Amino acid sequence: MELRWDPILREWIIVSGERGRRPLLPEGFCPFCPGSEEVPASGWTVLSIPNRFPSLRADPPLPNVKSDKLYRHRPSKGVCEVVIYTPKHDATLADLSIENIRAIIDLWADRFEDLGKKEYVKYVFIFENKGRIIGVTLDHPHGQIYAFPFIPPLIKRELESSKRYWRRNGQCLFCEIIEKERDDAVRVICENEDFVCFLPFFARWPYGVHIYPKRHLGALIDLTSNEKNSFASILKQILRKFDNLFNMSFPYMMVLHQRPTDNKPYPYYHFHVEFYPPYREKSKIKYFASVETGAGTVTFDYTPEIKAKELRESPET
Repeated sequence: MELRWDPILREWIIVSGERGRRPLLPEGFCPFCPGSEEVPASGWTVLSIPNRFPSLRADPPLPNVKSDKLYRHRPSKGVCEVVIYTPKHDATLADLSIENIRAIIDLWADRFEDLGKKEYVKYVFIFENKGRIIGVTLDHPHGQIYAFPFIPPLIKRELESSKRYWRRNGQCLFCEIIEKERDDAVRVICENEDFVCFLPFFARWPYGVHIYPKRHLGALIDLTSNEKNSFASILKQILRKFDNLFNMSFPYMMVLHQRPTDNKPYPYYHFHVEFYPPYREKSKIKYFASVETGAGTVTFDYTPEIKAKELRESPET
């Protein structure tokens, strides 16, 4: 378990041999159900527990390979947690009440704040992988948190571009995008008083919506209580639209992009949520093949306006 430096792309890679040796669980056994070894039998709505097979650890072993000027490495110091959304095994985030989703948001905010206070944590990444097609092996509704000892490369690119835009234009790049999307309207899926959900003009995934708070803020902990309720409501709304689009439990990757926790100011950054659903039609998967993976150039086989219309017309109940 260690971090290895890619000198070509100039980014850290997590190498974790232990995760490849994760055991197969007995059929019918769920480690996230109430009463299992790590989960209380009662008295909870949402829960955060340590990941039993982490990629990052607070006390990582020293790397067992040599380091030099070209091939650098460092211990994989950090934290990996699992967020269990509900005691109910046969549910998804879309099935939960707004009150339950609000409790999840509160837990996310608490973990962001607590983990971000650790000196070695530079970025707290909250996410959910949903669906076997994504690679999920446990069906109990849950997400994860990685507390990184570095700022991940995609976040770093967002920080750099938004800082450049802020300096050149005196405006938040994300606030400008929100205004433009709301003015155009054709890619907006739904919105409420505090949040807007849209498929961006520059969408990378056919149904890869973004959710933004309308007020400029950098992290979950900056949300007011009313804004957290609005966030829970719009999450429920778009997740129901996902499920009703093809009458199936819709798989996705959901990621929360927040400011880093390295005690530096980021007034130009704007908290938001991004979804990466793998389907492009009911029976067709969007693969990131050679052009996307090898060249880094995304191809979009439709238009965001067409896919936004499909989602907008999908029922919410």
